[in-house]
Amino acid sequence: MKSNWSRGHSGCCGVSRRGFLADSGLGFTGLVLGAMLHQDGIARASSVGSWSPPDGKPHFAPKAKSVIWLFMVGGVSHMESFDPKPALDRYAGKTIDESPYKGVYDSPYFKKNVRELIPGLHKTQPKIFPLQKGFKKRGQSGIEVSDWWPHVGNSIDDIAVVRSMWTTDNNHGAQFPFHTGRNILEGNNFPSIGSWVHYGLGSLNENLPQFVVLGDPESCCLAWGNGASYLGPEHSGVRLQSDPKNPLPFAVPGAEMYKEEQEKEFEFLGKLNHLSGVEYPKDPVLQARIKSYELAFRMQTAVPDVMRFKEESQATQKLYGLDQEVTRSFGETCLTARRLVERGVRFVGVFHGGAGGAGLWDAHSSLKKSYDDLCVKVDQPIGALLQDLKQRGLLEETLVVWGTEFGRTSGAQGGDGRDHHPYGFSVWMAGGGIKGGIAHGATDELGFHAVENRHYVTDIHATVLHQLGLDPRRLEVPGRKRLDIDFGHQIQEIIA
Repeated sequence: MKSNWSRGHSGCCGVSRRGFLADSGLGFTGLVLGAMLHQDGIARASSVGSWSPPDGKPHFAPKAKSVIWLFMVGGVSHMESFDPKPALDRYAGKTIDESPYKGVYDSPYFKKNVRELIPGLHKTQPKIFPLQKGFKKRGQSGIEVSDWWPHVGNSIDDIAVVRSMWTTDNNHGAQFPFHTGRNILEGNNFPSIGSWVHYGLGSLNENLPQFVVLGDPESCCLAWGNGASYLGPEHSGVRLQSDPKNPLPFAVPGAEMYKEEQEKEFEFLGKLNHLSGVEYPKDPVLQARIKSYELAFRMQTAVPDVMRFKEESQATQKLYGLDQEVTRSFGETCLTARRLVERGVRFVGVFHGGAGGAGLWDAHSSLKKSYDDLCVKVDQPIGALLQDLKQRGLLEETLVVWGTEFGRTSGAQGGDGRDHHPYGFSVWMAGGGIKGGIAHGATDELGFHAVENRHYVTDIHATVLHQLGLDPRRLEVPGRKRLDIDFGHQIQEIIA
């Protein structure tokens, strides 16, 4: 006869073995309390009809398996990237009031949605500043792209540019809503888009984290941008270095420890943690710790394998710019992203320009000099990533998103820079069931306001989750009510 205590499921009176052990571990009082609660019909977590977290399966047929999330820290100028504005050259030196476009100040969008951390700190800058780089039509689609981005421009027929984004923060706190949907003035306890993906979908590779963070996320406002908040720490991003010599600086044993010793140590820690898990089955920190120990041990073999760039052909290494000092660092980061999604990692956040402050793309002055330096470092690697994914057949199942927290002002700041601009800016997406060769939405002639097919940043989140087969409203956690704006709306016009 099969025992009712087998496999931790229902035993006498519907009480699980885990529940019995937990109650008995708390002594006689625990046994009595457990019986009373059961008689009163108060359900345990394992009871029928109670809420349960996602089962790791998509809600409907997905068009993408993984996401590569490219984020330029500091606020890239949309006019000098993917939304060129010839009117800036035509009226350069004049004030906006002296141009035919003074109506931008009367727009219902002007300051309507912006919530300032420090009121008046960032101004619209009235003196029109000309484009600092040329642009041209690229690809069969003829979409205009800045000459600072030629390699990305070569893949424009695989890209959907969204030129009508807006956000609610005119300071670098805008990095937070870009990743979570919420203004930082509402607090920092909101899950990031990467953690929602991790929470909703099951693993495709148990030896690697499902949410990885690469590059330079250090910034004044990105500290919580890769966190999971109330979803639980096991859904937070795991930081890796694209360094074959030291990819896991905090997760490898010292030279004095043998692998077999560490394996026994992990085994012992696992036993202790699982014993604690009997008494505290719902403790998210404990569960995250158990999972992190188990994953950390497996990662010691899997992650160094990801970083073996010499396995790639010379042509591929050259494609990413690994043969040039200026592109090598970010080239290795983008190559790592491809090798991670190739191995089943669900969400890879790739950050460039985090410097511990606002971000390197924050060009308040010397914009031309700054972008001459920055764009050459990232353009070839990003273009290579798109080309490489496509030639390997991975672009069809990998959604690539390029973004930044806001755009820059049409007017000059300090004579040769641009200030922060939340009223209109650009992002783009490619692969994963997204149409290529289209420019969706528009800003006005000065690039001031998003005026056509306006999209708040959570529309990006909604589109990403939809392509992965997830309905964000079915991911809600009891007791954590989300607002409609948190869910966003899919950008249907760019979905193939």
